[in-house]
Amino acid sequence: MLFDRVKSLDHILESARTQGLKRQLGAFDLTMLGIGAIIGTGIFVLTSVAAEKAGPGMMYSFVIAGFVCALAALVYSEIAAIVPVAGSAYTYSYAVFGELIAWMVGWALILEYAVAAAAVAVGWSGYINGFLHEIGYGLPLALTAGPRDTIVLANGTTSAGGFNLLAFLISRFVTFLLIIGTTKSARFTAILVIVKIVALSVFIVLVLPAVNATNFEPMLPKGWGTPASGVGVLGAAASIFFAYIGFDAVSTAAEETRNPNRNVPIGLIGSLGICTIFYLIVAYAAVGAVGAQPGGELSQSKEPQAFVLRPVGYPPIGNWVASAAIIALPSVVLMMIYGQTRVLFTMSRDGLIPRSFSHIHVRFHTPYFVTLVTGIAVALFAAMFPVVMLADVSNSGTLFAFFMVAMSVMILRRREPNLHRPFRTPALWAVGPLAMAGCALLFISLGWGTIRLFLYWAAVGLVVYFGYARRHSIVGKEQAG
Repeated sequence: MLFDRVKSLDHILESARTQGLKRQLGAFDLTMLGIGAIIGTGIFVLTSVAAEKAGPGMMYSFVIAGFVCALAALVYSEIAAIVPVAGSAYTYSYAVFGELIAWMVGWALILEYAVAAAAVAVGWSGYINGFLHEIGYGLPLALTAGPRDTIVLANGTTSAGGFNLLAFLISRFVTFLLIIGTTKSARFTAILVIVKIVALSVFIVLVLPAVNATNFEPMLPKGWGTPASGVGVLGAAASIFFAYIGFDAVSTAAEETRNPNRNVPIGLIGSLGICTIFYLIVAYAAVGAVGAQPGGELSQSKEPQAFVLRPVGYPPIGNWVASAAIIALPSVVLMMIYGQTRVLFTMSRDGLIPRSFSHIHVRFHTPYFVTLVTGIAVALFAAMFPVVMLADVSNSGTLFAFFMVAMSVMILRRREPNLHRPFRTPALWAVGPLAMAGCALLFISLGWGTIRLFLYWAAVGLVVYFGYARRHSIVGKEQAG
């Protein structure tokens, strides 16, 4: 039977107790980790992508994407409080749907975390490459973009990139930080979160007075968009969704959290709420100050916040904001790799991938081997592919995982109504279906090219499952024995 391998909640919690990670994070740590994972390439880089797809209508795109993420955060909070262990949506799906669906969710989470980490690293490299060129120490163009990316030459022509060296190096540096310890990583992230919040706050204070209502006209130059078109308000919302993902990385830290039943929901909802407020104000200020029509200067910029500050009279501060992005974006790479390693750690503990992926370092108490392997993969992705392609592919895996989590919470509420729930999603009968519908809408709005890549990835996942994972599953062996 394909769907007979369901892991009980008691089994999951017992595995975490006997083979678990050290609990050392509090509510503040989780909130900082969540903000660190959320505020990054989405707002610092993809604002220009949204302008190209939707024009000033990207304001609606931020609202739509934020609303879907808010619904997902509410359902995540309930099940994360029930099952405070590493693994995120993969673990939840194992308890509700069984091993096959859990495997597919875990496979999709590789797109969310590893590919997202690579996308952020590429976004960071765009800022620092621009900064280096400004001060006369720029790298050769072939080392500033991957072979699937394009470089605009001085004469206006374009050329394929070669190897994004700085994106590769920052991924390796963050991997080192994660190997030497979770607490050190959390403190490092908290410092960078403060830098990002200060930078965005300065941007808001300086740019809001320059808002001009005429810059919002026409509001919808490309309309609302159609399914699989990848353009319009919905197409931009599907891309902007990347700006919000990362809050669920908080749930992957549940096994390393003190009092997770209380602190995980605080970290999830708190980090998303803070970031959503910042996003909406920043987007409004950027559009109102310089306009955001497709094909305009904002839509072509690789450093939109810094670009907006220059024409409104603050070029030095624009350079400072770019510097803040350079300093702070590595925290997002850190959290994405962190989330990926905790999912793979749990899958290894279940026998679905090699056991070496769940080895814990004797000194640092971290899953060092899976962190090292993940870091290498992220670094190579970052060195080879452009940020827009990576972000959209990452979104496809995230939306699938969020959809399954919402369904899991609804089924579990009906299947085990008396289960102790430290946090209960309010009005689940409405929140759950709305979260699922929102995820489905954004998924089909990504564009057919991205959807096709997701389906290819899912097919590869099925081959790996039946070729390796199913035969090595610990739950399968226990049932057979």
